[in-house]
Amino acid sequence: MSSTERAPTEPGSKLIQPNAQNHYKVTAADLPLSCPMPGMHLWNSHPRVYLPIERTGWAKCPYCSAEYTLER
Repeated sequence: MSSTERAPTEPGSKLIQPNAQNHYKVTAADLPLSCPMPGMHLWNSHPRVYLPIERTGWAKCPYCSAEYTLER
C-alpha cells in the first residue's frame, strides 16, 4: 500500500483506519480539515482536532503526526 492515501468522505465509502498512514491528500471538499477525518474509524483514535491547512496547503496533526497536503 502506498504511503499516501485519500481518506474517503463520501457517504457509503469504506472507512479506513485512522493513523494507519503518515500522509493524506485532501481537497477543498474536506475542509474544514480535522484529524481523524470523517472517513476514519473513531474507536481507536485520538480526540478530533481541527487543522489549519487553507493558507499553507500543509498541516500536521499534533496527536498522531499524520501529515495532510491540500490538493488545489
